[in-house]
Amino acid sequence: MTKCISLLGSTGSIGQQTLAVCSFLNIPVKAMTAGKNRELLLQQSIQFQPQMISIASEADALWLRDHLKDVCPGTTVLCGREGNLSAATWPETDTLVAAMVGVAGLEPVLAGIRAGKNIALSNKETLVSGGSLVMPLLKKHNSRLLPVDSEHSAIWQCLNGQPDHSLKRIFLTASGGPFRGWTKDQLKSVRLADALNHPTWRMGGKITIDSATLMNKGLEVIEAAWLFDCPVNQIEVVVHPQSIIHSMVELQDGSVLAQMGFPDMKLPIQYALTWPERHVSDVRPFDPFDRQAAQLTFEAPDLETFRLLGLAYEAAKTGGTLPAVMNAANEAAVGLFLGEAIQFTDIERLVAGCMNHHLKSDFMTAFSFDDMMNCDREARAYVLDLAESGKGV
Repeated sequence: MTKCISLLGSTGSIGQQTLAVCSFLNIPVKAMTAGKNRELLLQQSIQFQPQMISIASEADALWLRDHLKDVCPGTTVLCGREGNLSAATWPETDTLVAAMVGVAGLEPVLAGIRAGKNIALSNKETLVSGGSLVMPLLKKHNSRLLPVDSEHSAIWQCLNGQPDHSLKRIFLTASGGPFRGWTKDQLKSVRLADALNHPTWRMGGKITIDSATLMNKGLEVIEAAWLFDCPVNQIEVVVHPQSIIHSMVELQDGSVLAQMGFPDMKLPIQYALTWPERHVSDVRPFDPFDRQAAQLTFEAPDLETFRLLGLAYEAAKTGGTLPAVMNAANEAAVGLFLGEAIQFTDIERLVAGCMNHHLKSDFMTAFSFDDMMNCDREARAYVLDLAESGKGV
């Protein structure tokens, strides 16, 4: 079981729920990082008394130092990349909870692995963009990757205790998002507020939009392939609107195992922090007669309408730098949509256009961290240019 943690992304949705779990289980939090929400980071620091914190900007770090000097006099306040790397390698901790959003979370995860930390991973982009860098490093430093996403935690739990090579297929469940059943023409009228209104989960803006486009499920397919050493053609996305079954595995003998429960991210977070033990939690007890659980339905995803899921499968099968470019293009396009600079359907157009451009220009089958980051930067710039020109696929 985890003894004490560092937390990347403490003010986000997963970060806040991680702190709630740590408070419930009395797990010390020695280091925390945040992006822009200095007021919430201040409150968290006062409550958890970490040894160090970090925030993105130097101005916010100065503000925090001033406000913490009397209430947390022993807390070191850093900022930016230095702070993220310091938190990831903080010597007093044994587990790094990676809850930062986007590919920016990859470098501190790599640093944490080199420092011998176990990684409780919520950041999908770490494996989507850098799986070929992360997995060998884990073996080299004898570190563990502990899945925090509800779907990957479900698969992990179902596979615990199973013999090697017993996995036949993964059924990765998806709620379908707020636009399940919509047509392409209907999606053209989507407003930002509509896309942010997820029917099941309350999450940050970027992941909520990814859930609406089904790109989130595409990222999870790639992540699952790395986590469970499973070919992508053996990972099947299943739309399950009730979100009671968090994912299923089919074993070689045809048995299908599922992990179930009411939607609550605190459960997979707690399991990652207490593994291999099971501790009492404060999540809502399961009731099979509850309206939400009384009828469980499944349907195939609409790959024609939600093309990004298909593009993610294509990226996974192609490999090399294409998943990293797809991820960067998607992050850039979602950022434009959140800023109301493009339409909802433009996200797919921009991602597809960037992927096609990359395959024709500087695609690499093998790459270093610097190579990947160069591709990431070029993809973001290309998406911005593509958005301004109005071109695409």
